[in-house]
Amino acid sequence: MSSKYIIKVIVDLLLLLVVAIPILLFFLLGKPFERGFHCDDQSLRYPYKDSTIHTAVLYVVGTCLPGFSMLGLEYWRCRTESVGQQVSVRGRSLAPFIWAWYSTIGTFLFGCACSQLLTDVAKYSIGRLRPHFLDICQPDWSQINCTDPYRYIDPIPCTSTNSHRMKEARLSFPSGHASFSAFTMVYFVIYLQMRYKFRTPKLVRPFIQFVCLMMTFYTTLSRISDYKHHWSDVFSGFLLGTTVAVLISTQVSDLFSDRVQPHTSGCNLEVIPLRNCSGSSSPARRVHAVTVSDLFPPPPAVVNKVSTNNVGHTVFMQERGVRHYGDEEAGDNTVSSNVD
Repeated sequence: MSSKYIIKVIVDLLLLLVVAIPILLFFLLGKPFERGFHCDDQSLRYPYKDSTIHTAVLYVVGTCLPGFSMLGLEYWRCRTESVGQQVSVRGRSLAPFIWAWYSTIGTFLFGCACSQLLTDVAKYSIGRLRPHFLDICQPDWSQINCTDPYRYIDPIPCTSTNSHRMKEARLSFPSGHASFSAFTMVYFVIYLQMRYKFRTPKLVRPFIQFVCLMMTFYTTLSRISDYKHHWSDVFSGFLLGTTVAVLISTQVSDLFSDRVQPHTSGCNLEVIPLRNCSGSSSPARRVHAVTVSDLFPPPPAVVNKVSTNNVGHTVFMQERGVRHYGDEEAGDNTVSSNVD
């Protein structure tokens, strides 16, 4: 592999670790901000319930469903559309889909890490109490004076010995389930919109996209019915994940750019010298254009003039000739030049 690709891979992995390692540190060592509560706060008195969508299921489905689907679609694109980037390792070329896999999955995982890190920073900084906090905390009410219903109790004399649940009970805002499911599914929906090119019935792609969004919608709603989050936590988490998905897909990935160009192998590019087409009084002649897999115009740096012939087709004037796409009739108004 050439040095530029080695450097690129190393830098990408380092940056991914820079974002991912703090997530692990938050989980292992993080301590949320400890806030109190008001005596009349009824939103914290719900019972504890197990999660409808467990965390392990969330992460496995959220990463594997889009991940393996993108691997399959990128492989299909490289095989059928001749797209992808050629990379050589010790003089031997890798299949184009290898680099496409690296670029696509790397971007997706980077977005997952960014979304999760933003969520954790907010969780541990704010420390909002979950709706089932009092059920987990089991406060010693004999030490709490709530004769004034508006009194703020801080610190809270909890009697619970389950340190893990006590920590989790202070991490309500924003919803991690909502932010992660929103990022993975919204990003996947955008990916399908840009990459799904199968010749299937018209409603197949929107149906798949709808199912993905419904999975996110159900996950977020379950966090409210399970008394894990307040509705504002879920809404904020969904908004955060969606925002990160849009930013990663438009600003980091190549879904909306032309950075992945078709292969030029097998292309027969013919440049017709201008002197063969000159002469405004010459009879009409058939101009045989190039046979090329990509129908992109030439780069601006090599174009001296852009004009239109008598049949309304654009002709690009270059230093040594004209590149004309299509097999058209050029008549008396054929663009001419004295360039040799």
